[in-house]
Amino acid sequence: MIRRFGVQADGRAVDAVTLAGGGLTATVLTRGAILNDLRLTGVPWSVVLGAPDLAPYEAGMAYYGAIVGPVANRISRGQAEIAGRTCVFEANAHGILLHGGATGTHAQVWRIVAQDAASVTLATDLPDGLGGFPGNRHLRATYALPGDGVLELTIEADTDAPTLLNLAHHGYWNLDGTPDYTGHRLRIMAERYTPVDDLLIPTGETAPVAGTPLDFRAARALAPGRDARVDHNFCTGDARGGLRPVLELTGTSGVALAVETTEPGLQVFDGGNGVAAGYTGHDGRGLGPFAGMAIEPQCWPDAPHNPGFPPILHGPDTPYRQVTRFRLTR
Repeated sequence: MIRRFGVQADGRAVDAVTLAGGGLTATVLTRGAILNDLRLTGVPWSVVLGAPDLAPYEAGMAYYGAIVGPVANRISRGQAEIAGRTCVFEANAHGILLHGGATGTHAQVWRIVAQDAASVTLATDLPDGLGGFPGNRHLRATYALPGDGVLELTIEADTDAPTLLNLAHHGYWNLDGTPDYTGHRLRIMAERYTPVDDLLIPTGETAPVAGTPLDFRAARALAPGRDARVDHNFCTGDARGGLRPVLELTGTSGVALAVETTEPGLQVFDGGNGVAAGYTGHDGRGLGPFAGMAIEPQCWPDAPHNPGFPPILHGPDTPYRQVTRFRLTR
């Protein structure tokens, strides 16, 4: 089912597509290819944070549930060398490029190019030079409900010139329908992470999680606001490959999420900055600090400045493809 969700301040219309199958119901917006709502049969709340109207997505909730890119996460100094030339981007965070800048994929109104009861494919085109990135890029995102409580997201892109591509789904998860995710149990299948400086830029090293607050190799209960803050990339692999399990999250309600992805990194953010404070989410929930945890499969941040990181350079002969599967059970 497709319905009009709203009209942006610039006059562009945004539609909502509702999918159903395999024990799940999902709502996807054409703005930012946003996963606006996701529900498991028998559970009366959405397990992802979202807004019931469009205005918050044009403000503090711009990244909530969106596909962010063309380069997710951070590029230091707001520039990078691509195919022998220095490209200067539209830095948007203390001289850093964050999530592709103001013209990133989260701010685009995508087209519906295919749809059935249990899947939708959206597409958007990023012209050469947009945001400082070279190449005419064509992106596609397919949300599908193949069965057994699985939401599968496939993100693909091709380009006619060398460019940087590192897309990520920026969903915020709360499995209990509560004001925050206190008591959720988190497990991350990663032995290492990428340390960062005060601006959350990787130092270029990897470090073991053992003996640090970032050791989630064994599931442990979360106490947001009391735990050490988390906004880090966990190294789940050294290169993009086949689907691998990377994270498990279990709510006190018994709803559980298992994530598999082809990506070698997983950014986990505790959502404690409160950028959505003052907005109301689904079912009348206020979205304060720690209302949801962001789980973002991707390549490692700031890869262009760290030759030892998995590369994110793509060209006409090296198209981009990511697959991530989110499985919900109760």
